[in-house]
Amino acid sequence: GCGLVAPAPLEGMRVLDLGCGAGRDAYVLAQMVGEGGEVTGVDMTEAQLDVARAYEEFHREAFGYAKSNVRFLHGFIESLADVPELQPSEQFDVIVSNCVLNLSPDKPAVLREAFRLLRPGGELYFSDIYASRRVPSSLHSHKELWGECISGALYWHDFLTLAKSAGFHDPRLVADAPVDVTDETLRALVAPIEFYSATYRLFKLPLAGSAEDAERGGLEGYRCEDYGLAAAYLGTIPDAEKVFSLDKGHRFDAGKIVPVCGNTYNMLKQSRLGRHFRFYGGFETHFGVFEGCGRDMPFGRPERLIAAYGACC
Repeated sequence: GCGLVAPAPLEGMRVLDLGCGAGRDAYVLAQMVGEGGEVTGVDMTEAQLDVARAYEEFHREAFGYAKSNVRFLHGFIESLADVPELQPSEQFDVIVSNCVLNLSPDKPAVLREAFRLLRPGGELYFSDIYASRRVPSSLHSHKELWGECISGALYWHDFLTLAKSAGFHDPRLVADAPVDVTDETLRALVAPIEFYSATYRLFKLPLAGSAEDAERGGLEGYRCEDYGLAAAYLGTIPDAEKVFSLDKGHRFDAGKIVPVCGNTYNMLKQSRLGRHFRFYGGFETHFGVFEGCGRDMPFGRPERLIAAYGACC
């Protein structure tokens, strides 16, 4: 994987782990959601699921729960509706995935299924590998590059387009780091493409076509519209009492009133994060777009300069 995907706060949440494998992340998440929450892992490989299920009782006892709060299901992340337990929509508060999307042959279907299964205000929080330009289709069949999550990496701009098409209107970059292809032979095949490990969070909120829609909780596409809004973090999220970072461009020091765009305001207010913030202002007056709201590739840029796809206010 690309790193543990565990977006706080998770206490009491219902979480779905796409491509859970042998259950490493799922069991960490099971402890974070607590006995009142639930974690569901889905994977296509029965052997991996057998390993995950073998440790269910061990973790129940270790966590001190009366009953296990995890379950593992066999299925393909492109067709989760084929899994009987996952046919009902809007089941989950949070969906996570750890370096799995790039291995899927139908990435749009994965995003659509995630959107379907999320409750309104829920989020898809996941890490994956992205490319600075489109990887040639001739490399998709290269077994080593595919297995290393390189040849299946999405061009970052194509990912944003797919996310929007699935209903996630303002993807937020949380963190990124360059991925070096160290093997000289493989590096020659992919050069000059650059690769990045990146974590994104995507909120399920309706598309707003006007200030009135935004006031009702919608997102205005990728735009950072300025309504004179602000939010103050209350310091109430466990293990983030002093500082909470929504994404790479939005850091909230506890007690400090921070100006935010309409999209950021609604991501905070309309999600499980809302009870951890105090909100100021309304959508009555529009002051235009936040200065510096850019559209360049967001990876590798200093946090103080991040200005891509909503992370600019």
